[in-house]
Amino acid sequence: MGALDEGHFNEELENGVCLGDCVELGSEGEPEYPAIEDAVRVLLQGLGEDINREGIRKTPHRVAKALREGTRGYREKAKDIVHGALFPEVGGTGELVIVRDLDLFSYCESCLLPFQVKCHVGYVPSGKRILGLSKFSRVADVFAKRLQDPQRLANELCKALQHSMKPAGVAVILQCSHIGYPNIESAIPDSNHQGWIKLLVSSGSGVFEDEKADIWADFLSLLKFRGVTDRPLNGIVEQQSWCPSHSLTKTPTNSAMTEAVSSILQSLGEDPSRKELVGTPARFVTWLMNFRISSLEMKLSGIIQNQRDCLNLNGDVKLSERHLSLELNVPFWSQCEHHLLPFHGVVHIGYYSAEGVIPVGRSLLQTIIHFYGFKLQVQERLTKQIAETVSTILGEDVMVVVEANHSCMISRGIEKFGSNTATTAALGRFSTDPSVRAKFLQSIPDFLQSAP
Repeated sequence: MGALDEGHFNEELENGVCLGDCVELGSEGEPEYPAIEDAVRVLLQGLGEDINREGIRKTPHRVAKALREGTRGYREKAKDIVHGALFPEVGGTGELVIVRDLDLFSYCESCLLPFQVKCHVGYVPSGKRILGLSKFSRVADVFAKRLQDPQRLANELCKALQHSMKPAGVAVILQCSHIGYPNIESAIPDSNHQGWIKLLVSSGSGVFEDEKADIWADFLSLLKFRGVTDRPLNGIVEQQSWCPSHSLTKTPTNSAMTEAVSSILQSLGEDPSRKELVGTPARFVTWLMNFRISSLEMKLSGIIQNQRDCLNLNGDVKLSERHLSLELNVPFWSQCEHHLLPFHGVVHIGYYSAEGVIPVGRSLLQTIIHFYGFKLQVQERLTKQIAETVSTILGEDVMVVVEANHSCMISRGIEKFGSNTATTAALGRFSTDPSVRAKFLQSIPDFLQSAP
């Protein structure tokens, strides 16, 4: 297990941490976080957004509330959770206990984007004391709800349980999934891009300190159906090998936005000068600037007009003389305008082509999707915009389905892991003929196969 500051850790375990900007109550009794909200307004203005626009007006408050909720672990104490939840159990000494599949999320300290965690904990009780099972999830959540990297999260959870329970040993394995970064520089996104970066980390104390101990084999054998076949032997994982933000080559030039992110870190209770956080504001701004207001409309209009000229569609061709064409699983990325959190997934497009007309290329559809995705968006609007634009090229008989995973569904209080959202936009015959819609919808593959 990686070394931690023993004195600082024990003080935190005993006393908790109460940091961050003062919380005020608004007129409706909801908490306000003025420093964070002001910083978010700076970020929105840096993106070229109108902070008084209806969809954006409450974004500073929503972002501030989500960030405070997502980092509440700084203000909680693991000891308070464990205290009073240790129970005497005859025969409970010396036998391995495992709690599997604890779903967590944390904010990556390198880029401020959330990452998902599947946590597995094993321990060997001593002194005939066992811990109530629900407490493992709550203790894990204390450390996950902070700016983290996977290895430190595993180490802190392992040490907290060892310190508070006094067992013969504790083992922690984390299966982590970080949202990947697409090739934003390209006009056409990489269709082979994988949505998630996976990492497996572990930590052990007591009887689990020996990586080759038989007790590890027992633990791992009970995780084999969770995709865990071996314990990572490399110990601490370097940040650079985990967070994709370290591969970004651009450096943001908007110093006001960078300073705004630094103020957010400070308001959350972090020290922006901490070694691991020094480059975080610049990396987050670099990511966020991909969604700024741009002048790509003229470029897209030119592409559409050229494609229309090439196709020379005849709008009088009867539906019976056309055939259904499909483009499925076209990847997209976007940023939720309500919480400034990423969402991504796939787009399915169905349209009717006239006989003798070559169906439009996938690359053009990718370009259209890419154009509308890289803005502050909501999924419903994104779906409608894609459908309406495609219909200007291919005629009115178009249907679009967008399926997406939203970070905001896991990184706020609701924490609905594994959920996804599907939205539809049907034009022309797709909007009036159920059999035409059904034919298209039945051709769509299972989106759940691409979930983390």
